[in-house]
Amino acid sequence: MAPGNHSTAILFVLVGLTQQPELQSPLLFLFLGIYTVTVMGNLGLILLIAASPLLHTPMYYFLSSLSFIDLCYSSVITPKMLVNFLGKKNVVPYSECMAQLFFFNVFAVAECYLLTAMAYDRYAAICSPLRYNVIMSSQVCSLLVLAALTLGFLTAVAHTSAMTQLSFCKSHIINHYFCDFLPLLHLSCSNTHLNELLLFIIGGVNVLLPILTLFVSYAFIFRSILRIQSSEGRSKAFRTCSSHLLAVGIFFGSITFMYFKPPSNSLEQEKVSSVFYTTVIPMLNPLIYSLRNKDVRKAVRRILVRK
Repeated sequence: MAPGNHSTAILFVLVGLTQQPELQSPLLFLFLGIYTVTVMGNLGLILLIAASPLLHTPMYYFLSSLSFIDLCYSSVITPKMLVNFLGKKNVVPYSECMAQLFFFNVFAVAECYLLTAMAYDRYAAICSPLRYNVIMSSQVCSLLVLAALTLGFLTAVAHTSAMTQLSFCKSHIINHYFCDFLPLLHLSCSNTHLNELLLFIIGGVNVLLPILTLFVSYAFIFRSILRIQSSEGRSKAFRTCSSHLLAVGIFFGSITFMYFKPPSNSLEQEKVSSVFYTTVIPMLNPLIYSLRNKDVRKAVRRILVRK
């Protein structure tokens, strides 16, 4: 039987984050609150950057793009999770499951490379301040964002195409709250060697290449900062990098822990770990960049005073 003919009629069932009925309502309100903050924070940051001439710089162009990706990234996962808390049997058609897997890949990988582009922006600003506007022209910034989205799209095409070749003739119950790689591979009765190889190679490249680039960029950045004579200048330079470093550490740390850790027998532990990078990080990014950024706070004050 052809995998496509058999699989497209499948209805998957998502187990969800927990099977304990007494936790459904508290978790519903918790994640509804997280998603509300995520949407308001990221959308608010996008509108603030667009409305404030003070923030029309390459750094904030990348930050606006990051907020857009976080907004889309969260919207791929969280609304379905919220619906799952309300329903007794959370059925997901095969096509919807593959679509969720596809868009999850697009935005997760795009975020990896966009955070890398933001590190390059900080490198140019600190190591070559006199040539910064030439190096980070509007064309270069647009190409970097487009490249991040393109790499996310190509990764999603590769993984989703390989997943659609599998047959799912075992249990159709996904022990997760969204259609992720590993839970789907566990359900397949086909040979998943190609899928695992793709996950190892493409996933490894998409994590290790950005991390290597980040390390190299920040090695040059820290060397340049340490050469600054005044302590005030060094402090200001460190502040421009601190928010980005915090966002990078949280994102890559959680992704690496989830997909490149030793195998675990605790599926519940893996679900809790994945909650962090699928729902919490998109909420944290706008908070990190707004609360720790003087320019953003100044722009907010100007708009409030103007109104």
